Amino acid sequence: MVYTASFAFFEAIWEAGVTHVFVNLGSDHPSIIEAIVKGQNEKKGQFPKIITCPNEMVALSMADGYARLTGKPQCVIVHVDVGTQGLAAAIHNASTGRAPVLIFAGLSPFTIEGEMRGSRTEYIHWIQDVPDQKQIVAQYCRYTGEIKSGKNVKQMVNRALSFATSDPKGPVYLCGAREQMEEDLTPYNLKQEFWHPVEPAALPASGVKTIAEALVNAQAPLVIAGYTGRNHASVQELVNLADNVKGLRVLDTGGSDMCFPASHPGWLGLRYGGIDPSTKTADVIVVIDCDVPWINTQIKPQETAKIFHIDVDPLKQQMPVFYIDALQRYRADSYTSLAQLNAYIKDHLQDKISSSLFTDRWTALHESHKKKLETIANEAIVDKNGHFGTPYLTQQLKKLCPADTIWAIEAVTQSAFVADQIQATLPGSWINCGGGGLGWSGGGALGIKLATDAEGKKQFVCQIVGDGTFLFSVPGSVYWIARRYNIPILTIVLNNKGWNAPRKSMLLVHPDGEGSKVSNEELNISFAPTPDYSGIAKAAAGGDIWAAHASTADDLARLLPEAIKSVIEGRAAVLDAHLEGPEGKYGGGKAALVG
Repeated sequence: MVYTASFAFFEAIWEAGVTHVFVNLGSDHPSIIEAIVKGQNEKKGQFPKIITCPNEMVALSMADGYARLTGKPQCVIVHVDVGTQGLAAAIHNASTGRAPVLIFAGLSPFTIEGEMRGSRTEYIHWIQDVPDQKQIVAQYCRYTGEIKSGKNVKQMVNRALSFATSDPKGPVYLCGAREQMEEDLTPYNLKQEFWHPVEPAALPASGVKTIAEALVNAQAPLVIAGYTGRNHASVQELVNLADNVKGLRVLDTGGSDMCFPASHPGWLGLRYGGIDPSTKTADVIVVIDCDVPWINTQIKPQETAKIFHIDVDPLKQQMPVFYIDALQRYRADSYTSLAQLNAYIKDHLQDKISSSLFTDRWTALHESHKKKLETIANEAIVDKNGHFGTPYLTQQLKKLCPADTIWAIEAVTQSAFVADQIQATLPGSWINCGGGGLGWSGGGALGIKLATDAEGKKQFVCQIVGDGTFLFSVPGSVYWIARRYNIPILTIVLNNKGWNAPRKSMLLVHPDGEGSKVSNEELNISFAPTPDYSGIAKAAAGGDIWAAHASTADDLARLLPEAIKSVIEGRAAVLDAHLEGPEGKYGGGKAALVG
């Protein structure tokens, strides 16, 4: 029986809980391919499922989406230096999104004369031999390593996964040359009970007391969250805190997870950069698992505000410049910290939070929440020609899609509009990449759908993506995969005929400059003439996909139910939604430019 290092690699990831491998195979993978065939023939279901991905960006985005929904690490296999480079923006997204993924890449063979099985056999083996392949992605990874011998391949895999699954979670990268991966071994196993992530850290007792008392004694307490909802259990603990400290409000400035339900009266929604009045009026602010609580040049807390920072990575070790004026910083797990604060408040401050002051705050909070929801509802309008903007479109989606829909969002300048209308309430029901590498949501949505089906929940998945970002997502690969593996998702393309994010950036620095007076065409950010986005997806799927365009509210009323029905019946759907109405000639409108 042939038992190679490559086969041991697959055994190791399966034993560690990795269920899916997203592959883009090359000349450095003969032993990998042999191991896959052997595993599929012999392991009978006790072997990772292999998903062929014609593009590396999509492969890693799928693994990212899967891992982000489930918290379970997944694996990506790419080839040598060019395959590693092909990961592109997805490696940034997995890093900033703290997605536990294992990336394996081959190396060009290091022997030339046939000294070992796996020696060089092709022209490309010279061309793809680079001095230090790991350095291509090292700054984005929690760990990088090279498999130098097959004899400890399982230990190397588990060491890498220990980094990937320990806070701050993120991608890890292993590489190995053909010779090492071809090495014949005696079969062996590890004791998996010795290979667990580092246990979550807790707040010190002094920190629990200080923060709890500060919140209870505050006049206008505020929590600013970024990615607390990545641990679904943290959502309920944050709700419990807001129920205990009546009057506490929660602002999401990350937009990457459902951190706090819109149904709660303390919900302030998503506002990137902390651009909300509460940031300026709060006297006590707890920043928890958040990368950008506010943007100082746009808004910042009052000088007298007491600020506390709780984070799995409070120093933001991969950011050369980061600081906030926090009185205390704690490297601690959000779920554990919130549970500690709730327990302390109930045990030591119950009399205070039971006073009439907190009852009055609760009443006022309900009233302000009601008015907020009314304002949001009034933004969903249609003009006299039947044209619609993002609020109306998203409102209709919310009404028509299943109640437990998972929203894979990459709406960029439209994200706040989308979040306001979706009003997510279920943990894990809103997922954005958490990074700045546009193009995540195509593969991300596929990975999320694959995950929810594998977990037996079979939830509906809707991707909402800007038109420029749709092109970044490599739709030719995304919709081929959707068809090949029968992964039905609904894609809504927010078509405002161009990239509006660059316009926003320009106006923030040059509000009255020359660029403020010209069209998107003159700014070189226009997509006129507009591509046929749904047609691109249909072509990639070999025609077997539901595809349509909608320009009016009547179109939406007719087409959205058809698209949703198609996905429920197992066939992916793409709706190209033309935003040409009430939000201004650039489709995104003034609100998109400032919010």
